[in-house]
Amino acid sequence: MLNRRALIGAAAASFAFAGMAQIPAFAGDWKAKYPELIFAVIPAENASGVNERYDDFVAYLSKELGVPVKLRIANDYAAVIEGQKAGNIHIAYYGPASLSRAVKVTNGGVEPFVTTINSDGTVGYYSVAYVKADSPYQSIDDLKGKNLGLVDPNSTSGNNVPRFALDKQGIDPEQFFGKVVYAGSHENAVTALEQGTVDVAFNWWNSENDSNLTRMANKGMAKKENFRIIYKSDLIQGSPYAYLTDLPADLKQAITKAFEEAPQKDKAAFDKLSDGKDKGFAPVTTEDYKATIELIEFVDRLKRKKAS
Repeated sequence: MLNRRALIGAAAASFAFAGMAQIPAFAGDWKAKYPELIFAVIPAENASGVNERYDDFVAYLSKELGVPVKLRIANDYAAVIEGQKAGNIHIAYYGPASLSRAVKVTNGGVEPFVTTINSDGTVGYYSVAYVKADSPYQSIDDLKGKNLGLVDPNSTSGNNVPRFALDKQGIDPEQFFGKVVYAGSHENAVTALEQGTVDVAFNWWNSENDSNLTRMANKGMAKKENFRIIYKSDLIQGSPYAYLTDLPADLKQAITKAFEEAPQKDKAAFDKLSDGKDKGFAPVTTEDYKATIELIEFVDRLKRKKAS
């Protein structure tokens, strides 16, 4: 990994010609300070799956930006957050809650710039609770004393939204369920349900044909017909790509431009990210994630209340 990033000076040469303003730095000057860029991805699926999904897109970014872009696949969500906090990760793919956590722990040192547009033109996704299709469970209330499968403490659809929804129903997961298991990734959560380690598992879902489960089915890892949804959340803000706030402005512009033009310039690489299920990228800002920042603050308050 790169060492902590050097601070960029804002100096621009000034000349003594009458009335002449300062001349800005030449575009591309950032390449001297950033000879390579690190792009990290949260572990929504196993490492080989992430690498296969992103390798062509990372090659496209390297070509467009003119410097090598290196993919890093994190072991957990916190590793991406900490990597950006340390300045070792320049670009990252997050879920809304993990992005919100990163914004908070870096005091705004991370900012989202795009998220994906679904095939139907919407932006966002849902948290769903799966049970086995042949199980007797029809609602969360039926699962008292059973085992709950979550994804990661910083997962939006796999932890934060479920905990918020359960709290609204008056359910404390650690008291209501026999055991609460963090599987580590969305794929692992489905696998834990398939194997009987848990009786219900939360996951992300866009539509009947676009979800973590359909991706697993496409890879031969699971069968859609073996699972049934018993809970679906309200629409969640889309998962964002974010860069370090203090990257040079021309570098941030170049990164954003490369993402926005990807569906036209390298459609195959772009389509690979979502199995061809996304239409493009939509611009976002930190303000768009105000609701998820409030969500993680709620979850934090819940933790403190239990600990007291």
